[in-house]
Amino acid sequence: MTFDEALGLATTGAAPAEAWLAPLLACGDDDAPRLYAAGDAARQAGVGSDVHLRGLIEFSSYCRKDCAYCGLRRTNRVAQRYRLDIDAIVATAREAEALGYRSVVLQSGEDVWFTPARLEAAIRDIKESTDLAIALSVGERDRETYQRWFDAGADRYLLRIETTDPALFAALHPDDDLAARMACLYALRDIGYQLGTGVMVGLPGQTPEMLARDVIWMHDLGAEMIGVGPFIPHPGTPLADAAGGTVEGTLRLVAVLRLVFPHAHLPATTAMGTLHPLGRERALEAGANVMMPNVTPTEIRPKYEIYPGKICLADDARHCRGCITGRIVGLGRTIGTDHGHVKRVKAEQEMD
Repeated sequence: MTFDEALGLATTGAAPAEAWLAPLLACGDDDAPRLYAAGDAARQAGVGSDVHLRGLIEFSSYCRKDCAYCGLRRTNRVAQRYRLDIDAIVATAREAEALGYRSVVLQSGEDVWFTPARLEAAIRDIKESTDLAIALSVGERDRETYQRWFDAGADRYLLRIETTDPALFAALHPDDDLAARMACLYALRDIGYQLGTGVMVGLPGQTPEMLARDVIWMHDLGAEMIGVGPFIPHPGTPLADAAGGTVEGTLRLVAVLRLVFPHAHLPATTAMGTLHPLGRERALEAGANVMMPNVTPTEIRPKYEIYPGKICLADDARHCRGCITGRIVGLGRTIGTDHGHVKRVKAEQEMD
């Protein structure tokens, strides 16, 4: 299928299929601007001009997993480890609200010190003392734990699948199981969380066809928030010498996702800004509508090193808030002033 035929299908709202997704994801530099423009138009029609800000709190760098791409992997002996206690997590969330954020993301490695009860305490305290929406990004847990945190007030959950290709997933996750990861996402969806997942772009051995199948699976899952970013090799991992992903490859996926998911929340990720000074702006212009400025205490921020060279490590939270606002306004976009909850169009239509 040609690029023009594939783009034509995409812009008519056709059901996602590998036959037209793969040509868009593999398109050349001459065609890419038209794909980005189509993604941006779909963003305007689906979610409007608002960019929603989520204050990111990276509260622990301990992790029980040994993922081949991540600097926090269990066997990386030079990784710097820390964890915030419950009071510090809650205090950071309150500071985020004072800076004007309506939503925070509590993110960590898979740190089992944070038992269901401990994290529940943080969630309840934030909900009782602020008007913040809460997203969790803490990895794989059992359904009972997910339900407990949802009942405590967590609104959203982010669990990236990274890839749905069984062989690639196994190569990247020596101590994990693709079916188990998928089961976690199904459980989160069924409990009622606003459901987030996502993939990396440029992984060793990844193809446009694999990414196309990822998009189809996320569509079938009913994903409502989708985070994608380029693979950036970390020197403390087995993939230290692998070629990384690119800004352009990631932008293609952002635009395709917006065409397939017109109402979803798509972040312009920090990894994009790490690879290119205007990487996040370019993602916003290709269909993204969310940014996640870091509000983690500045003194520990460098220790959360999933990948090297991460931007904004030395900037305090107030500076980050002002910088992000300026970048968004400079694009002619507006800052979202509500909690940025997912618009569940199908549910609304069924109620009419």
